[in-house]
Amino acid sequence: MLFDSTVKKELARSFGVTLVVILTIVLTMMLIRTLGQAAGGNVAPQDVMLLMGYASLAHLPTMLTLSLFIAIVATLGRMYRESEMTIWFASGVGLSRFVRPVLSMAWPVLLAVIVLELLVWPWGNKNSEQLSQVYEKRSDLSRVAPGQFQSSRDGSRVFFIDRDGLDGRTGRNVFILSTQGSTESVTTSLKGQIELAGNDRFLVLDRGQRNEINSVSGEKTLARFEQYKVLADSQVMRSADQLPPKAMTTLDLLRAPSPRNQGELTWRLGMILGCFNMVLLGLGLAATNPRRANNWNLLFALLGFVVYFNMINLSQGWVNNSRMGMAEALASLHLSTLALALALLWLRDQGNRLCWPGRSGQLARRAAKHAAAAKQAAERAAEQSAIAKRAEGA
Repeated sequence: MLFDSTVKKELARSFGVTLVVILTIVLTMMLIRTLGQAAGGNVAPQDVMLLMGYASLAHLPTMLTLSLFIAIVATLGRMYRESEMTIWFASGVGLSRFVRPVLSMAWPVLLAVIVLELLVWPWGNKNSEQLSQVYEKRSDLSRVAPGQFQSSRDGSRVFFIDRDGLDGRTGRNVFILSTQGSTESVTTSLKGQIELAGNDRFLVLDRGQRNEINSVSGEKTLARFEQYKVLADSQVMRSADQLPPKAMTTLDLLRAPSPRNQGELTWRLGMILGCFNMVLLGLGLAATNPRRANNWNLLFALLGFVVYFNMINLSQGWVNNSRMGMAEALASLHLSTLALALALLWLRDQGNRLCWPGRSGQLARRAAKHAAAAKQAAERAAEQSAIAKRAEGA
């Protein structure tokens, strides 16, 4: 019990510190990225913190897995360098005995990764997608600041408006300059408002006029109207069937087993299996030589983490391109990693001595020869000692 509680306490302390550091770095990077998107007009400025929260939840499983992996490697590496592991090994506690306290400490993290990947990941991506679509599909009228000229999304229209209403859907003194091919038109109106019809958005102008001129023929047209209705946006909101696979729930992915959906499932399940495998792999990669004051084992462990999670992304691409089935991709990558982790644990328990059967027989014969030679030397020494005693007695 003392052994388990000591190891769990050390791992929990290291995990907490590592998670805080990684969260600080990642959140700072996400804030800079989201602010850049808002400055570029890709997301609404008022939605920056909300989008940042969704992005943090989406990347939280990777951060939890990395923090747990670094905590295991760093804690056990410190125990190796300070000869604590030598004391435990001399007491009959092998490295495989560390599996139980490590898993006892890590199971809440594993459970959190499962919930985040299967439930929170698609929910956060769906909300982020909807916020981006609402901002991208907002009406051209809502893009315009009062008293300023501004172009539409495709650059074919220039607007000037005095906004009249808190909902952002009505305005007065509307001026629209539009270009379609060789035809250029100027539309003015005393009042305009936005109306929704199904998935389409229409701009309705009241009491205005429209001037058109053809730059090729020079023909001019003037029309006055009491009400003018023009399509501003089509397909304002994307339907649920058109959501990307990362924004679909796990049950929806299982019900529609297309290559892209199975690729997304491969990635989600791969992240869960990868978290479990990294716990076992961290135990084997934590070994270090106490005579060397360096952290090369941590560097190599981080390199292994990067390679493994890149392989998870690569397996998703293979399934997306129908080069490999989902079950085959999961089994080939994660079962091989599990086998490697267990083999590394066994090797550490054997004292890093890996002997093939032939090599083992040679070593046994050499040991027998050395034992026989030692026995003969002891017998000769005993005979010489007996002769010396007789000579002294005589």
